[in-house]
Amino acid sequence: MISKSMAEALNTHMNFELYSANIYLSMSSAANEMGLKGAATWFMVQYQEEMVHFMKFFNYLVGQGINITLTASKAVPNKYKSLQEMFEKTLAHEQIVTSRINDLTELAVKEKDHASQIFLQWFVTEQIEEENNDRDIIAKLKLVGTNGHGILMIDGDLGTRMFVAPAGGAAPFPVA
Repeated sequence: MISKSMAEALNTHMNFELYSANIYLSMSSAANEMGLKGAATWFMVQYQEEMVHFMKFFNYLVGQGINITLTASKAVPNKYKSLQEMFEKTLAHEQIVTSRINDLTELAVKEKDHASQIFLQWFVTEQIEEENNDRDIIAKLKLVGTNGHGILMIDGDLGTRMFVAPAGGAAPFPVA
């Protein structure tokens, strides 16, 4: 059985995942406006992943008998100076998500909520991957600096990213 405080904390974070999705959808649009179609694709895939994360929290809470609460999201930025700035903001945002997941995990441990601990372990692992990917892209962008050819090469590589739904009950919508 999930406690009220754990349910509220998970619900709050569920809404943050939706906010995260909005950030990446906006970044996809901004990259497209910059003529960086590959980066636009990369951020669209990131948006799709965040929606899966949102639905994982939704499904977990509903499965625990919780009536979720959706909250209004604040506006997200939509102007960036460069692709490097976008990825630096991405890394900073993912570090916030990591901190939030760690806090949720600590709460689950404190409350001896083993089900929520198990649920959150997937996100702990996911955040390691998220931050590493962002750091790798930032490192490449720093190597090329403002060289247009280098940025276009990186953009081409970013455009190869494809959305793959995670295995193991990660359906984005509840299964009847």
